[in-house]
Amino acid sequence: MKKFVNANIFGDAESTEILVEDGRFKAIGNDLGEADEVIDLEGRLVLPPYVDPHLHLDYIFSGLGEGNANISGTLFEGIQLWSDNKKELTEEKVRERALEGIRKEVGHGVQYIRTHVDVTDPDLTGMKALIKLREELKDIVTLQLVAFPQEGFFRYEGGEALVRKALEMGADVVGGIPHFEISYEHGVESLRRIVDFALEFDVMIDIHCDENDDPNSRFLEVLNALVMEKDYGEKTTASHTCSFGAVENSYANKMMGLFKASKINFISCPTENAHLQGRGDNYPKRRGLTRVKELLENGNTVAFAQDSIADYWYPLGNGNMMNILDNGIHLAHYTHIDEINKSLDLITVNGAGVMRIDEDYGGYGVEAGKPANFIVLDAFDAYEAVRERAEVLSSVRNGEYLFKREVRKNEIENDFLKG
Repeated sequence: MKKFVNANIFGDAESTEILVEDGRFKAIGNDLGEADEVIDLEGRLVLPPYVDPHLHLDYIFSGLGEGNANISGTLFEGIQLWSDNKKELTEEKVRERALEGIRKEVGHGVQYIRTHVDVTDPDLTGMKALIKLREELKDIVTLQLVAFPQEGFFRYEGGEALVRKALEMGADVVGGIPHFEISYEHGVESLRRIVDFALEFDVMIDIHCDENDDPNSRFLEVLNALVMEKDYGEKTTASHTCSFGAVENSYANKMMGLFKASKINFISCPTENAHLQGRGDNYPKRRGLTRVKELLENGNTVAFAQDSIADYWYPLGNGNMMNILDNGIHLAHYTHIDEINKSLDLITVNGAGVMRIDEDYGGYGVEAGKPANFIVLDAFDAYEAVRERAEVLSSVRNGEYLFKREVRKNEIENDFLKG
């Protein structure tokens, strides 16, 4: 039995001790008694592990190397580059890329990843590789796999059948990209069939939805209506929804009431969409994000995500969710002191809600009876953690350390810098 003492537990101002036994939280509180091992956290911030609910592990590092640059910086050039180059992809290459990405994310405190896997490939190379990794790495990281038709549910020949096959293989989520279909009608019909697949296979839905600056791109409205009819909103996520940030307020206000009723979830990818969107604008340039702040105020679950790491769509990224959070709260104007103090939810509990970790994966959060999964930051409260982009000092999974780092100590010689 282990006891962690002098903890500042995010969201629990009263408790300072954590008791862990057999991989689960035995108790959270104070004066919890004897233990075989006592670890002093020295007042540092403890929170549940980071969650990255939107990533593309099969694409990682595809943008590196000569000839792989996305010159226009647009979504559509990225898709074309991927289409031209993925034909040479092997299971071993996907595995190699995914492992590098997972190591980066886990090293930054992530323990839960939802990865979209391109299934517009007759051999389903990426899905085969990632299903194996999902099982192999389950004690280190929880992987949730989305059957994602990158080149279109209808636009890619046989796309619908490949999505079905991926679901039969064991994909956890069904995805889509209606704004990439060849017409509005094709996009709408793709959503109908995707919702039917979700009901047939009892899986969640996560749609790349309206990832553009066009205020007339309104597949979000269609998706919301379809899942509202089936009472499936809580198991549905609309990712990106950039165009919803460009629509007029009268339309947005109408939709907010419908989103509240359906309980649909949202994922925003701040760095990626700030990079991709607004490319067709002169000035003013749109920020490219959905209405993060307003959706949160509306009561919908909104999470932030990395999306890409050095691939054809985004040349940067390293799996550090604190960097994603920092960019996201600035771009969304989510920077009132009260918002900053609760903003860590955007990379923890909100992502867990989107992925349904509490319901489907045995529990999430620093609470008695749940799996003993948590991270410790080099900060003493939430505000300091966000302002300083605090480093993750340790990550614990099922009561055992995944990693543990020493607090950085700088040797400062200059009297002015010493303060």
